[in-house]
Formats: sequence, structure tokens, C-alpha cells
Amino acid sequence: MFIAYCSILIAACLPYLWTVVAKTGAPGYNNKDPRAWIAKQDSYRVRNAYNAHLNAFEAFPAFAVAVLMAQFAQVDPQRVAWLAMTFIAFRILHGIFYIAALQYLRSLAWMGGLACVIGLMVSAALRVGG
Repeated sequence: MFIAYCSILIAACLPYLWTVVAKTGAPGYNNKDPRAWIAKQDSYRVRNAYNAHLNAFEAFPAFAVAVLMAQFAQVDPQRVAWLAMTFIAFRILHGIFYIAALQYLRSLAWMGGLACVIGLMVSAALRVGG
């Protein structure tokens, strides 16, 4: 479960990676009122990095719960690790595609991450229900 737990840590840190990209993407960042500063940005890359930041926060709880469900249900640790690592890969791609304004690829990456979460949850449910 070490890999799965490390994946939770990485997923928890991803929102902060994208916010650093957003805040360093344009000059004059104002930490006194960061939301107003973001709202005034003309750069789609800054806005998209900020949106990737928000989306990463939204995706985190379900992923963390799914990994913990799988661990609690004693799902095969290798399966949990692969799904967790795949989730992280999809979420990194999601942020990159968001910043690059590649909406179709971004949506595919989002769906891939969601599929990993569902896979973890279904594996846990089948393990305890069967």
C-alpha cells in the first residue's frame, strides 16, 4: 500500500503545483488579494492553470476515499497501486492539457482519472460484497 499512499500524497499536492504555475505565469502577482488578481488576468494559461488547481481539489476527495476503501476491503495491493498510479498520471495530464487549452484531451484525462476512482471503489465493493 506504500505506492497507493504515496499517490494520495501526490494527489493532495497537485492543486498546489497548478496554483504555482498560475501565480508565476504573469507578472505582478498580488498575494493580498489573489482571487481578484486571477480574475484580472488576460492570459488563458494563467486562468487555465488556476482552473486546473480548482479541479485538482475537486478530484482529490473521491480518490483518497477510493484508495482507503480498497485498502479497508483488502483489495489486491498491486491492483490498488496500479489504479492509483494511473490516476496520478491522468491527473498530471489533465493539468497539462488544461493549461495548454487542449479541451478534448483534458476531458479524456479527466474521464481516465474518474475511471480509476470507480475501479477502486467497485473493487472494494465487490471484495466486501462477495
